[in-house]
Amino acid sequence: MLLVGRGHAQRQASTWSGLRGYMLVLMPVVACCSVGWLYLSLESDVTETLVRHGEVLQQPRVFGVPCSEDYNNYKRYPGCTPQRCGRAVTDSVVTREEAQVLRRLAERGLSLGGSEGGASILDLHSGALSMGKQFVNIYRYFGEQIRGIFSEEDFHLYREVRSRIQNVIADTFGLDSSHMYLTKPTFFSRINSTAAKTTHDEYWHPHIDKETYGSFDYTSLLYLSDYEIDFGGGRFIFMDADGNRTVEPRVGELGWG
Repeated sequence: MLLVGRGHAQRQASTWSGLRGYMLVLMPVVACCSVGWLYLSLESDVTETLVRHGEVLQQPRVFGVPCSEDYNNYKRYPGCTPQRCGRAVTDSVVTREEAQVLRRLAERGLSLGGSEGGASILDLHSGALSMGKQFVNIYRYFGEQIRGIFSEEDFHLYREVRSRIQNVIADTFGLDSSHMYLTKPTFFSRINSTAAKTTHDEYWHPHIDKETYGSFDYTSLLYLSDYEIDFGGGRFIFMDADGNRTVEPRVGELGWG
């Protein structure tokens, strides 16, 4: 999910209906960021719709937020740590066709396992795959069978998309993209309406990546499903002191912060 800083929000569940929602979450390491919370919800207390499903953003829609003072407690890196913070959304980094290819890649990988609860992940870097109530390493667990699941073309597109996302984050916040590095986890996520079986399935809680993973400073989320077509509920919400801002995602839409 997108990186956010410190804030306050109550925990609220969201409701998913219809087909499954897929997304790709990338977490490049740099230093800094923003104030607020992030969660997925169907609740009606949203004060502003930042991006509606029918909108196609050819240029990033960016809004600034004050940088959290918490980041003064972390080492800063010249040319990497930004002087401004915010959130952004665009449809111009990944085409709809490329997003559909990535979704098929995720579907093939997740078909090898899947969580007993509502949230399943596939991490191509570490090999982590949800299976029942635990995780397995697909490269060790399936061995040579993996060669028939993923192709070189799949990995080429995956690397290309990762590079584009890294560059747009750098451009947005005035960073040197060569100083940014990808950390773990970097994963595909599939969420459906199955009841949660473990804490890993409880995707709906307000979320602060910096508190969960100390090495994270930015996170991006690329949607591979359409709101109100592939799934209902589960909108993407930035939670800030001055109100909530929601995104009604579409295939190929990228959010970061």
